[in-house]
Amino acid sequence: MTNALSDAVLDFIEVGEGASVRRIAVRSRAGAGPGLFWLGGFKSDMQGTKAVALDNWASEHGRASVRFDYSGHGESGGDFADGTIGRWLEDSVAVFERFCDGPQVVIGSSMGGWMALLLAREIRKRQESQQAIKETMPSLAGLVLIAPAPDFTEELMWKKFSREVKQEIETKGMWLRPSEYDDGSPYPITRNLIEEGRNHLVLGSAIDLGCPVRILQGAQDPDVPWQHAFALTHRLPADDVVLTMIQDGDHRLSRPQDIARIVAAVAEIE
Repeated sequence: MTNALSDAVLDFIEVGEGASVRRIAVRSRAGAGPGLFWLGGFKSDMQGTKAVALDNWASEHGRASVRFDYSGHGESGGDFADGTIGRWLEDSVAVFERFCDGPQVVIGSSMGGWMALLLAREIRKRQESQQAIKETMPSLAGLVLIAPAPDFTEELMWKKFSREVKQEIETKGMWLRPSEYDDGSPYPITRNLIEEGRNHLVLGSAIDLGCPVRILQGAQDPDVPWQHAFALTHRLPADDVVLTMIQDGDHRLSRPQDIARIVAAVAEIE
């Protein structure tokens, strides 16, 4: 298998203005379309199993590929505790517009699934307001969502937190949540993350993307329950949507058989 890091180019771009400027790390490779655009999960980075496997697949098939780290994640600058859904969306839009060309298959994992939906909405909005340059803007060929977690700050965090946790967030501005992943270190859930996330909720109304959507969900996912994926499909009434339920799958969906299903979903979109 090709080494994904051997011919992927590492770049850094600045996103934001004034005191909010952060340095975003991007790995990209040139190739044919549709290109692959990776959106990782909360507290994950572009060196994860799924991101690297998809980049390897792109390399082997001569496809363009772009992956990056949100601010406060991986190789990018910034403090994780300063992150919000809006800030990470700004990172995503900036990288997409700067590094992508032509139709793209946007692949979002967990929080990246929410980012993919928000990015799609933002792309559509910009295309409608900038008709004169529409043909030169990168576009969507389709979305592949892996254990997607739209609205997770509200539906999967705030609504499920105990009264004590909510009180700590409200009074101290932050709660250190124990982690079952990575090195096991707790990570901050800030009041700003919760409150700002309410500006980007998508599950309250229909979502019209205008492109194919493929959703892969593990039935044994302890972080994003399968019912969440069903709720999302009901909000996509006008699109070509296929939901694949993996009966023994967990949240990561990083086993070889899971990777094979993800790659097949990506390859299906042309």
